[in-house]
Amino acid sequence: MTEPDARPDASPTATDPARPAAPTTGPTTGPTTDPAHGSERGSRWRAFRRAPRAVRWTAWIALGLVVLLLVLAVTVVVVLRRPLPQTDGDIEVPGLAASVEVVRDEHGIAQVYADTDADLMFAQGFVHAQDRFFEMDVRRHVTAGRLSEIFGPDTLETDRFIRTMGWRRVAERELALLEPATRDALTSYAAGVNAYIADRSPSQLAAEYSVLGLTGLDYSPEEWGPVDSLAWLKAMAWDLRGNMDAEVDRVLLSLDHTEDEIASLWPDYPFDEHEPIVGGGGVVDGVFEQNASGNATRNPRRPAYAPGVVAALEQVRDRLDAMPALLGKGRGIGSNSWVVDGEHSATGAPILANDPHLGTSQPGIWMQMGLHCREQTPDCTLDTSGFTFSGVPGVVIGHNADIAWGFTNLGPDVTDLFLEQTEGDDRYVRDGATEAMEVRTETIEVRGEDDVELRVRETVHGPLISDVSSEFATVGANAPVDEPGERGSGYAVALAWTALEPAPTADAILALNRASDWDEFRAAAADFSVPAQNMVYADREGHIGYQSPGRIPIRRGGNDGTMPVEGWVSANDWTGEYIPFDGLPSVLDPDEGFIVTANQAVIDGRYPYLLTEDWDYGYRSTRIREVLEDEGELSVAEMAALQLDSTNPMAERLVPYLLDVEALPSPYYRNALNLLRDWDFSSPADSAAAAYFNVVWRTILEKTFHDDLRQRTWPDGGDRWFRVVERMLSEPAGPWWDDARTDDVVETRDDVLRASLIDARDEMTRRQSRDPRLWTWGRLHRMDLRSSTLGESGIAPVERLFNRTGWEVGGGSSIVDATSWNAVEGFGVTAAPSMRMVVSLGDWDESRWINLTGVSGHPMSGNYSDQTELYVDGETLPWAWSRDAVEAAGEDRLVLTPAP
Repeated sequence: MTEPDARPDASPTATDPARPAAPTTGPTTGPTTDPAHGSERGSRWRAFRRAPRAVRWTAWIALGLVVLLLVLAVTVVVVLRRPLPQTDGDIEVPGLAASVEVVRDEHGIAQVYADTDADLMFAQGFVHAQDRFFEMDVRRHVTAGRLSEIFGPDTLETDRFIRTMGWRRVAERELALLEPATRDALTSYAAGVNAYIADRSPSQLAAEYSVLGLTGLDYSPEEWGPVDSLAWLKAMAWDLRGNMDAEVDRVLLSLDHTEDEIASLWPDYPFDEHEPIVGGGGVVDGVFEQNASGNATRNPRRPAYAPGVVAALEQVRDRLDAMPALLGKGRGIGSNSWVVDGEHSATGAPILANDPHLGTSQPGIWMQMGLHCREQTPDCTLDTSGFTFSGVPGVVIGHNADIAWGFTNLGPDVTDLFLEQTEGDDRYVRDGATEAMEVRTETIEVRGEDDVELRVRETVHGPLISDVSSEFATVGANAPVDEPGERGSGYAVALAWTALEPAPTADAILALNRASDWDEFRAAAADFSVPAQNMVYADREGHIGYQSPGRIPIRRGGNDGTMPVEGWVSANDWTGEYIPFDGLPSVLDPDEGFIVTANQAVIDGRYPYLLTEDWDYGYRSTRIREVLEDEGELSVAEMAALQLDSTNPMAERLVPYLLDVEALPSPYYRNALNLLRDWDFSSPADSAAAAYFNVVWRTILEKTFHDDLRQRTWPDGGDRWFRVVERMLSEPAGPWWDDARTDDVVETRDDVLRASLIDARDEMTRRQSRDPRLWTWGRLHRMDLRSSTLGESGIAPVERLFNRTGWEVGGGSSIVDATSWNAVEGFGVTAAPSMRMVVSLGDWDESRWINLTGVSGHPMSGNYSDQTELYVDGETLPWAWSRDAVEAAGEDRLVLTPAP
């Protein structure tokens, strides 16, 4: 008998009963794939079969779970992709008169071509609904005070506040005031929205509806209507309403500070340092004349209020601040715009730039779009392109075939708070007599809970916002005031606001789209009631201009708009008249050849009407003016580069004082300070010096003011605080520098600066690195783009789906690249340029634009945030205008055809 081969790698022989025979050479079949035959897989299979039953069942269950998870993942992707719209091919749509083409580029930006204005508006509504219907639906619930129908009790306070103000009620009244052509446009737009949503389930409209459906929401959207479009303009007016927060802050500070101390925190506008928009002029016989002069009367600031009023208004401030989060509001809201004439342009024709600063969100507030008549006829008048609001027909900012326009917030004082002396439930005092309030009852549906009844009361001044919550039921109950009356049931607080009076602002949007010259532009601006905006202008004929529009109240002598006033004294009332449009500042073709608006003062103190006492202090506008003057002739690219200018004006003023600080305790602290020695004061995302300086700045504000001010009035670090601290630097022993918490020591400016340099060095070491060369501003200054609804759900996978976070950006508060941050909260971005555009009047196709996010509201779309990375990198996109340029950039073509 032959001994078996003892080598470990020997092949088994046929005589070995424990092993199969060795394979033969040549092609083989079954034995090489059968688990019963010798192979690694066969060994694993035998081991698995011999394993205990429990182990085998566990393995099968694990495999099943993997398969289930894969199926679920595929299902989730399918569900989330279901709402993505068709953007190519043909769709039959009932309601069109003729076919409409929708040409989209790689970023999903739509250029729409039709034969009538009605079809253009219809198609715009259809495309807006394709890309952003959930956003539109949420907006109309916001403005109607109906969020709780979808989101439950968490949004009840917002609903109560908006119902009290009655935004939708005002919009319903506005519809009747509009021109017939505007009403027709709103109706056609609504028909287009409804044509899209008519045969689609909620899950086919937006991923948000599918996610909400998992929570038990049983919901089908209502049809869209013209009032839904009008009401959104109230939300924008609220975001840009003016100085209401400043009114309340002054009252809060009056409890424990003198008038002089308060005035030092709101310095007068420095006209000699920061030029107003309009260099001169006055009102003659009710008409503003550019070279006229005049005298103005200004009401004195009102004396301090007593503690009871302060406490009441402190609660009001809480309520006001709680409201706008869903609307995209953030500190630092403002804007830049400027326009140069042909002599200052490398093209020989005007160039206009604009970047509105608004609260950040995902998706962003704007959608780029073009609306083009194939042929200009009496029935087809539109040929315009620019930035649109989903839910609103027309182009809000942009250009047409003849003119271009841009907006910045004028910031007029269009709100006042009135303390009201009430009698019983429905009467209030006026000049010693009582008058009946207007009273109505609102019913708020709350998902998952009983309906809520809301009793809304209004005086001659406006709705009682102190009624929106039980915490205001006893507002001012024991508050002495300057002109005391019988307390009755206590003092309430009413809101007077120009946006609560119906006005034809929607007429202005479409009139701008059709305007062909300066006169038509001004005629359109005359209807732009709220929000009041600085409007810059340029045309193909070479003209540039500026117009201040808006409904701005004329106050009586007892009310200068800076503090709340006693409503029971009629001398404090508004007169019921507004600054006449012809009396508002304007300028056409100024001698210097350019116009800059960046929320600075519109005109100097000789202007006879009160626009506001709370301008931006002009740091951005002055920087823009400096560059325009230095450059001489600017190209489109140079204008776009100026929008990215990150020079910090406070750094220019503060750094020399920091470098003079002596006796830093060690080289560890001095090598951080050395970052500032050769710094050019710019703030790109990769700057170590900007990172250190901003931490120092925030620390200075904390050490200087937190001990003296109530928390609600702590410095946010913006332009007003630039001015306050700038003036203080020349007073090294000024009272604000002293720390009120140290009775035995009197701190000076240099003490605060030294301590801030030390603390900021330690903070940056903790946050980033011991080596200052490795610090970057962008790692501190991050921009998070969050959905205001499901992006705040608290459910991590859902938030990841809808939010786009962690963008490292440069810029900062009161910088031309205005990525604002709040020094009370941290370094994260609270507001930013919501878009950027540069319009070339010499060749429309040379214009550039960029959006903060993308045009799509669908998180699975490639156009949800595809412009953000370009935006963060400072890039812009070509803005195709001509049909040839649009066709060359086109990626998809959708043809909407009338249904038979």
